[in-house]
Order: sequence, then structure tokens, then C-alpha cells
Amino acid sequence: MDPEVIERLIEDGNDTPEARVAAGQGRLKNGDIDQAIAHLRKAVEMKPGYTAAWQALGKACHDSGDMESARSAWNKGLAAAREAGDKQAEKVMGVFLKRLDKS
Repeated sequence: MDPEVIERLIEDGNDTPEARVAAGQGRLKNGDIDQAIAHLRKAVEMKPGYTAAWQALGKACHDSGDMESARSAWNKGLAAAREAGDKQAEKVMGVFLKRLDKS
């Protein structure tokens, strides 16, 4: 989906963590990394236990070259996944962190 359409929905009062993640992923896909990070940071601020948002934020930070922020996002996401019992997200972010450690 076009991130601009989602951003208009957000501006019109439909500001949810899910909308922020969708806008962030759309921006990331388009190469607008700074805007993606802003949306994803807002998503985790709104819903700290949202593992998909942490995962996407880590990827966006990684793609921007900010490895420490990527590590921080994935570690927070890993903690949120463990707390929620989200085994799949826990596994994925664990793999991302191991890859980051190897690089």
C-alpha cells in the first residue's frame, strides 16, 4: 500500500500503531528510511509490546547504518516477544541479533 495514503489516514485521526507500522514499512520499501524510522518509533511508543513494530524498527535502523539502534530495537522487541509468548518473533529477532554480532 502507498505510504502516503496511510499517512493521510493517520493525519485524519486514524493514528494507530498498526497504521504507523504499515506507513513505516511502506516508507522503508520506498527507501525513505528517516520517515520509516519516525513512523516505527511512534508505533513502539504507542504500543511498547508490539513485536512487529520492534522488528521493523530494527530493520530500518540497520538499513540506515545505525547498528546500535538496530540492536537496541531488536533487544527490546525480543523482550516484548518473550513477555507476550510470541515465539516466532523471538526466533526472528534472535537470528537478526546473531547476524549483527557476526558482522
